[in-house]
Amino acid sequence: MKKREYTDQHARSGLDAPLPAIECWENQFPGYEIEIDMPEFTSVCPKTGLPDHGTITITYVPDKLCLELKSLKMYMLAYRNVGIFQENAVNQFLRDIVKAAQPVSATVVGEFTPRGGVYSRITASWTRPEGKKRRGKR
Repeated sequence: MKKREYTDQHARSGLDAPLPAIECWENQFPGYEIEIDMPEFTSVCPKTGLPDHGTITITYVPDKLCLELKSLKMYMLAYRNVGIFQENAVNQFLRDIVKAAQPVSATVVGEFTPRGGVYSRITASWTRPEGKKRRGKR
């Protein structure tokens, strides 16, 4: 049997990296969608140490809070030296956005530049469970 080249440590790499908080500001309007494109995402493959480059696109329907763009940019830049698989980076982005803004729904798409002839596009989505009330009064 061939020995696995990727370990469980590789698979979990970067998920506990210290990342800056994503700040938010109070939303003034209900029922609309925001799309944010971040074309300068960079992280590092945890096995090879080679850089991964791509575009992160965030689409969300805000509830009481909107993502503050400067803090979101600083959050993205913090991945620059983090060894993390592309799939984990996209899912971690989504998890942290949902935690910070508590939106009605959110989707994060990572489109990564080809490496070794392989192109990847990862999509992670979250929707507030049915029956969950909005926070506070508007």
